[in-house]
Amino acid sequence: MVVLTEKDRPVAQMLLNSGTCPRCIFRFCGVGLQTSYRQPHKDLFHELCKFLESKEDENILSCEMANPPCKKIKLENANGIKDQNPNGSHELNSMDNDGSDAPPIENLLEPVVCNICLGILQDLCEIDFVKAVCHKINSSEYQFSSFVFSVSFPPQLSVREHAAWLLVKEEMGKQGLSIGKDDFVQLKEAYKWLIHPLFLEELGVPADGKSLFEVGVVFAHPETDEDCCFLASVCPSCFKPAKNKQSVFTRMAVVKALDMIDEEEFHKNYTSPPSSPKTSCTAVDIQCNNGAIFVAGRYNKYSRTLPQTPWIIDGERKMESSVEELILEHLMAAFKADNFNFSSSGREDVDVRTLGNGRPFAVELVNPRKVQLAAVEMKALQQRINSSSDKVQVRDLQLVNREAIVHMKEGEEEKTKSYSALIWTKKVIQKEDIMFLDSMKELKLDQKTPLRVLHRRPLAVRIRVIHSMQSEYIDEHHFRLHLKTQAGTYVKEFVHGDFGRTQPNISFLLKTTADILELDVESVDVDWPPALDD
Repeated sequence: MVVLTEKDRPVAQMLLNSGTCPRCIFRFCGVGLQTSYRQPHKDLFHELCKFLESKEDENILSCEMANPPCKKIKLENANGIKDQNPNGSHELNSMDNDGSDAPPIENLLEPVVCNICLGILQDLCEIDFVKAVCHKINSSEYQFSSFVFSVSFPPQLSVREHAAWLLVKEEMGKQGLSIGKDDFVQLKEAYKWLIHPLFLEELGVPADGKSLFEVGVVFAHPETDEDCCFLASVCPSCFKPAKNKQSVFTRMAVVKALDMIDEEEFHKNYTSPPSSPKTSCTAVDIQCNNGAIFVAGRYNKYSRTLPQTPWIIDGERKMESSVEELILEHLMAAFKADNFNFSSSGREDVDVRTLGNGRPFAVELVNPRKVQLAAVEMKALQQRINSSSDKVQVRDLQLVNREAIVHMKEGEEEKTKSYSALIWTKKVIQKEDIMFLDSMKELKLDQKTPLRVLHRRPLAVRIRVIHSMQSEYIDEHHFRLHLKTQAGTYVKEFVHGDFGRTQPNISFLLKTTADILELDVESVDVDWPPALDD
């Protein structure tokens, strides 16, 4: 049943005559019942014609009683073009009052393409279109349990809707009624009412606005692209060229211009009602995208010739591989992601090993096809990483959420780190010469940005703390120093002084030239990610 009321009759007739589809007529009559839009399109058209014809019959009966014989006026052609007489002008057809020349209601033809939605609420919301989109989704091999459906309509639809709204507002005004732009159903809303149940039927999963899996369709209608052009001269301030946009006529810019233009100016520049197009919109792009997922763990680095991230200078690779690459090779393959972002709780130099429980790291996997791995699969993935190289090992590999990564970042400045440094001294030392280091607690350092990192870090003096030290005598020129430091402490510079840029330093404290031969990270004291059972 058509859910229109008597007050909607003039608007429905006016829109139908201009070439508007039944669903757009429903929208501009403010029909908010979703099921009303889901009837087959042809059924809606025939019911709408019957609704309008019923009033016409009442008018004919009244006319015959008052002044017979009265010519019966048939329902105007649905495409808004009245039958033409030989000289090319348009006029209403008349027929004898017996109705013998009137075509049956089922023979009336609906408009081929709606002059407002450009076919969006016609063929482009039917099951064949949905099947084509689902074929694209299924062939992309995404793993998902729900989806969010987004559409991008051509901007000229906003111009056509604005023109239709002005006509409806004028028609309603004749009845002493008013209507605002918020009173009719938006095209995207009606489209999703139609399309979501069909997707549920085809995909077997519900639409959910919070889903990480997005299916996006971009529609275009080249035939009516020039609909927006007049706005550029009327409201030039709304349209600014941008390097990353193909056209200045974006939907937001067009909507802004339509809000600024007055009715008189609009009618002066744009024909109302909008003309009926010859072709429907087409879907020029169908894209699938999964929201990013996050994998965390801890890594140990056992090589002194392995950087944390690819070491490339002036386009030339300096090291064969990196911690990042050895781990990501397997993560990217397992989750079938397009890209990644690697981060960690601090970083070690290329010649520094990371021992103990390892360094916390997290990887953002961009647009993954797989978003879930069972615990046994994650364990197998971890084993594949560990068996592929003796330079890097990972532990506690697990999926985490975006918010959890904050805990890792907090550790970069707030937590402590433990190191083991092999130190050489120029002068001969005895065990007694270094024992005083063991008693030093909470030693504050003034560290000017080291020369070796000055090219990538701003010049500044940072206060850092050596919480404790434990010396281990080896021979007359060597000892090992175990340190617990504030995160962010430059340990190498604390040993040799960096030409006085770190004060105090081991060279200063021992009153001899000292240098660091080997450095190991023994622990990064960040309680994240949670330890997993072996």
